[in-house]
Amino acid sequence: MTCRERLEQFLRDHGVAYDLIGHREAYSAQGVAAEEHVSGYEFAKVVIAAVDEKMVMLVLPAPSRVNLEKLKQVLGASGARLAREEEFVGVFGDCEAGAMPPFGHLYGIPVHVDASLAHQPRIVFNAGTHREAMRMAFADFERLAQPHVADFSLSPRAA
Repeated sequence: MTCRERLEQFLRDHGVAYDLIGHREAYSAQGVAAEEHVSGYEFAKVVIAAVDEKMVMLVLPAPSRVNLEKLKQVLGASGARLAREEEFVGVFGDCEAGAMPPFGHLYGIPVHVDASLAHQPRIVFNAGTHREAMRMAFADFERLAQPHVADFSLSPRAA
């Protein structure tokens, strides 16, 4: 089963409305947002971090960056760093590298969402490939993924 198929089954099982959207191949979150004609602030990019050497999934708007000091504070951690692809690529074996959806709990990884993304009525995210994305209501995502919502990003708007 592919990542997209797994996601679609999961969303159908929970009665969640979503749109599956195909687009030209894009590898950056901002690139996918542009292909989908949505604001980068609506596109939920996934970043994997090692917090006290445990993998966590961070979900934040495409133009934002992870602020590791803020992340350590909100999680009460002594250490935080961005994970290297080789550390996590095997966990997401049904996804193309770098195209993971923001449902870390489907892979046994806790999910943390930046508070700035929680203000969006809907989000768009990679559906396991660099050619497909999904759109759904943030409220449905939050209900299903049950993420920890906190402020851990550095937004270009603030710069």
